Formats: sequence, C-alpha cells, structure tokens
Amino acid sequence: MKRYLLNILPILFVFVLFSCDPTGQEQEADGEDKYLVSYTKERILSIFEIDVILGALKNKHPEVSTLDEATDLSVWIITMDYKTTFQGKDTIASGLVCVPIGIEGNEGPFPLLSFQNGTNVLHSNAPSVNPDYELYLFLEAISAAGFIVVAPDYLGFGASEEMFHPYLDKESTTQSVVDMLMATKELMAKRNLDVDISNDLYIAGYSQGGWATLHLQKELEENYSSDFNLKASGCGAGPYNLLFLNSNIMEKENYPMPYFLGYMMDSYSKLGYMSNSLDEIFNEPYASRVSEMYDGTHDSDYLNLQLTTSISELFTSTYRNEYASGSAFANLRASFLDNSVEAWNISTPLMLAHGEDDTFVPAQVSINMYNDFLDIGVDNSKINLKLVEGAGHQQGIVPTGIAFVNWFLSLK
Repeated sequence: MKRYLLNILPILFVFVLFSCDPTGQEQEADGEDKYLVSYTKERILSIFEIDVILGALKNKHPEVSTLDEATDLSVWIITMDYKTTFQGKDTIASGLVCVPIGIEGNEGPFPLLSFQNGTNVLHSNAPSVNPDYELYLFLEAISAAGFIVVAPDYLGFGASEEMFHPYLDKESTTQSVVDMLMATKELMAKRNLDVDISNDLYIAGYSQGGWATLHLQKELEENYSSDFNLKASGCGAGPYNLLFLNSNIMEKENYPMPYFLGYMMDSYSKLGYMSNSLDEIFNEPYASRVSEMYDGTHDSDYLNLQLTTSISELFTSTYRNEYASGSAFANLRASFLDNSVEAWNISTPLMLAHGEDDTFVPAQVSINMYNDFLDIGVDNSKINLKLVEGAGHQQGIVPTGIAFVNWFLSLK
C-alpha cells in the first residue's frame, strides 16, 4: 500500500517543525463508562498541516479539491483503548480517533465516520500505533471537514497485539468495530473534550476493510438502528464472497499476493473453523511457514517471499482437486460461506467501488455483489457501483477513498 500512496515524507518533517504541543498523557475512563477504558490526546493537527497533506494529493488526484474546500478545522489526534469481546471473553482493543476542534460558525454537532483499514500484518502499523502513516494522515485530514473519524486497530493489533489477528472473521471484526463506535460516543462526553456529536454515522473501508464495512452495515441496520443513524456506506475492493474468491484463485496458475491466502487459512485454523491441518492445504515448506510467520513483525513483502505465487506449488493437489466438493474440506467451505456477505434488503445507501484491473481481489467480486443486491429487489437508487479505470488493487486505494468522502460530504 505504502508504495502506491504519494510519498509525503516531507510532511512528516513539517510535523516535527510545526506540530502543536502534544499532551501524551493517558486519561482513564470514568467508572460509569461501559466501553471506554482509557484515551490519550496525542496532539493537534493544524489547518496548515492538513493543507499540506491534501496539497500533496491534489496534483495526482484533482478531485481532492472538493475535500480541500471543506476542511477548515484543526483536529485532535487521540488514541483509545476500549472493551470488546472475542469468542465470548472480554478483551481490550484499541484504535485511532480524530476529533475536529469546533470554531465559531462550525461547532457541530459532528457526525461519526468509521474507517475500516485494509489488510495489515505489522503491529507497528496499526492506526493507534502509527498515526503518521500516509493513509491515516488522509483520514486525519478528512476529520477537518467536520467528521469524528474512527479507525479501529482490529483485534491482534495495538492493545490486543498479544493475540493473533482473526483475519476475515465476521463475528469478531464486526463486534470490535461496533464496540469502538460505542466507546467513541462515551469519549466525546469527556469534560476535556465535550464535543457535540450527532447520531449520524458514515462507514467506509477498503480491501479487508471493504469486506468489514459491508458486514458492519448489515449489523448496524439490523441491531443498532436506535444507536446510530447510518447515513451511507462505502465499500472498496472487498473479498465479499470468499467461496467465489477461493475458486477464482484455484483456477489460476499464479496469484500475486499469496500471503493473503496464508493469513486467512492460519486465522481459520486458529479460530477452529476448519478440521484440516495446514499441511493438508499447503505443500511444504509453506505449511510450516504459514503457522509461524504471522507474528506482527514481518511486512507483506517478506511474507510473500516466504511463500510462492505458483498455485500448484503452494497448495496440495488434494486441496486443488477437492476444495469445491470434497468432504474433507466441508468445514472450510462452510467457514468461507459463514464469513462471506450475502445480499440483503439494505436500508442505507451503498457505494461499491473497485479497480478494474485488480489482480488481488478481482473486480468481478464487486460486480457480482452489486448484481446480487439488484436481483433481490434493492432499488438502484440505493446502490451504486464505481469501477476505477486502469486501477489495480493498490492503485485504487486513494481514488476510492476520495470518492467515498466526496459522496459523504454531499450527503452531509
């Protein structure tokens, strides 16, 4: 991802020179809080810095101008720990919260915007750990347009980095994001913030985050409509149908991002979702490597080098021949189905976006998802499909994010 966002290292130098004094002091939650554990006001992002961030993007993406015109607030950068559950047990999770600082004439109330980030394998790159990462800087700039931006770390990162990351696990992902939204509402009531927050909520995500966002939309519509007024949902390049994606990959000779596949299988093995051992799915030496290499210390380039892009070399012949119907893989197929998204009668406007030339998660996944919604009777005024011409998976991140934010601004 980093290589395909603009190189804005000079911005980080600007931050060193011009950043407002951070407090860096952790504040404990009140005893009355159900979700919030603690929070730290890291620093203030100034309007000047926000102009620099957006200016760096504007040359390549002129559509940023709409956002640039709407950003007139400075922003508190806050990290937060909160309570959630995993497999029925209480645990502590964390994330990043960006809070606009109201001024006369623009004092709120401010809506929430929850962003679910894409696949991450580094503990050091979780939103609350590395808020100066390029993508997170863009989120912080969005907050200056009057959004309280929330970016969950996901379980397995930040405060919960001692546990494995339950990658592409619908239940724990959705629960941890909802609980962070609840904790953020508690955070906004603190005396040293006292931010006027509205009940409106916008949600967006890309790749794993697009998948997480579509699951989140369904959960919010069905179970949290009294807690949040969900206004719009933007889902980019998500692996919504894991069965389809698995079949699509197995039919190829090569797949460019094998670490995605190892990440998912290792996660489902640790979650107890499949009865197969990893060596029934992967050939050696890859099976042994998969069980050890997702420890939060290795980046995606390293992980890919530990595997192979050749499907026949990576996967056992048994798995390649029997994944679709063999009884030995029935539990795994059921897990793919359980963690996929099925179309439902949405009540919230939805934009699906995807790069046309995506070779990691093919655009057909989003096209199928869009058609599935139409097939069950969702009105086309409620759903939109945006295909980004000439964009691969990583190249689609920025234009997709800008499209979502500009859409949210038009609704806001």
